[in-house]
Amino acid sequence: MPLENQDQADVAIPDQDLILLRRRLHDAATRLCRGPLTLHLEDIVQTALLRVREALLRGDVERSVPASYLSRAAFSALVDEVRRQRRRREVPVEEVRDVPLPRHHPGDPERAGGDADIRRAIRACLATLVPPRRLAVTLHLQGHSGREAARLLAWAEKRVNNLIYRGLGDLRRCLASKGFAP
Repeated sequence: MPLENQDQADVAIPDQDLILLRRRLHDAATRLCRGPLTLHLEDIVQTALLRVREALLRGDVERSVPASYLSRAAFSALVDEVRRQRRRREVPVEEVRDVPLPRHHPGDPERAGGDADIRRAIRACLATLVPPRRLAVTLHLQGHSGREAARLLAWAEKRVNNLIYRGLGDLRRCLASKGFAP
């Protein structure tokens, strides 16, 4: 149960105890972190420190926190950071406005003008799609297969194919409402 008054929390654990606790957690996390995770070492230590501090305030842990508890707290924070990194995996996908659309008749001004209208309508309709569908459909329109899009987005291929299928349906309905029907 979190304390309602932050000053009570500061009184409950002296600063020097928190500093020592942070050093011990930093040592434990340093032993666990390897490779690119070392870039997130401070985040891991901070997360672990907050968890241990809350456990101390709740009385779940004795004032002299055992090293094994600190190692488990650091490991738990490390695992959470790895999961957060996987969830947050960002793939640079061009903005919807940068989607290159083919120009079928560049020599015919009337058709070229119509193509520009269609491009604007497609971009406007893409902007109305929910983000996962928009990403999947944008990659599809750029010529990526479902498998390639799944790899780029780090999603399951079945999910990407479903998003493309539903997104293209939404795109067709939106274009039809704007007067662009096959």
